[in-house]
Amino acid sequence: MNIPDKKAKAGAAAPNAQRRLFMKMSLGAVAASSLLGRAAAAPLAAANPSTEVTIDLFSPAGKRDKTVRLPKLVKTDADWRKQLPEISYLVTRQAGTERPFTGKDWNNHNDGLYRCICCDTAVFDSRTKFESGTGWPSFWQPISAANVVSETDRSFGMQRTAVSCRLCDAHLGHVFDDGPKPTGLRYCMNSAAMRFVARA
Repeated sequence: MNIPDKKAKAGAAAPNAQRRLFMKMSLGAVAASSLLGRAAAAPLAAANPSTEVTIDLFSPAGKRDKTVRLPKLVKTDADWRKQLPEISYLVTRQAGTERPFTGKDWNNHNDGLYRCICCDTAVFDSRTKFESGTGWPSFWQPISAANVVSETDRSFGMQRTAVSCRLCDAHLGHVFDDGPKPTGLRYCMNSAAMRFVARA
């Protein structure tokens, strides 16, 4: 009679064990890719400036204004360095990761939009933000699927899904399948890759 109870407990403990394992792996990857360690890394490959993309524009109130087609925003590495604070440059242009619990927005509970720090494209809404306990701002969906791109990231011996801004290719963070309803996703983003703007 005790066997089913043990199985039930084991089944309930599995997600927690998986989350602990993921956190250990993630923190290891963060340590391996510390911002100082990535300072000399090559910048992400530049997009073709003649490429056009479709994104959704949002008002300060968070309402979709219109869908537009724009040329990819492409700048030289020197220009990105001039525009961005060092930590934002390392995260967005070199696919770095800020240390957990250090970003300005991981514990931000204010109402508003999160915009790409490189091009100001709206990428997340605070109304989909949740407490993940990871030390990074986490959301269960982007403000618009049109405004972000997901692709496989095999760095540091792991297979993850990287998330970037569609307009300028800024690295924002990663998405995982251990989030809350309704999507079951956790978009684990870097504060340094975004600019928070209070809802108007």
